[in-house]
Amino acid sequence: MDVQSEITANRLRLADFFDSLDESQLDSRSLCDAWTVREVLGHLVMPLTGSLGGFLVQVVRSRGSIDRASAEFARDLSRRPLEDLTVLLRDKADEVIKAPGVGPMGQMADGCIHLRDCARPLGLPDDVSLEDWRMLLDWFPGGVRGLVPKDRLEGLHLLATDQEWSWGTGQQIAGPSEALAMAVAGRSVALDDLSGVGVDVLRSRQRP
Repeated sequence: MDVQSEITANRLRLADFFDSLDESQLDSRSLCDAWTVREVLGHLVMPLTGSLGGFLVQVVRSRGSIDRASAEFARDLSRRPLEDLTVLLRDKADEVIKAPGVGPMGQMADGCIHLRDCARPLGLPDDVSLEDWRMLLDWFPGGVRGLVPKDRLEGLHLLATDQEWSWGTGQQIAGPSEALAMAVAGRSVALDDLSGVGVDVLRSRQRP
């Protein structure tokens, strides 16, 4: 599968998803502790704004912390009208974003994981395809900067129950592809959808 075409499709899917939410849902907490659902949307459109100057100002305000600056910049963007942000997702759906260290798969992961970061706590079924989750599950085990520590899956065997996919050797963790990917990416709530002796091991490796 072509990564960029999947990124494009997922941005369009995200725009439809956010447009379907009411104010109460947008202001609900996402699985990202620092953000509401609306603020996750701000984060997703941030690379598409081309506002490098504005981001650098936020870095200075955050005393050089890129992580804090990114979080605040996302919050600032989220205050714009919803339609402005979803139009941006649609209009720039096929834009290629340079992401040092993670490449296009970083954008791919952002779209897939953050859709579920918002849909899961809202009890909504919106999701990406099994093929998309397979791409991420193939990528995650090597470690992803800022998302999956290299040793998180050491000694574990992952098995998808909804498609033909497995990885690694050791204590087994089995379940749907979405739950496997979300758990590997540090979303502890997804561990409840998995089974096997390796689940407790992975739980112990989640960030506090």
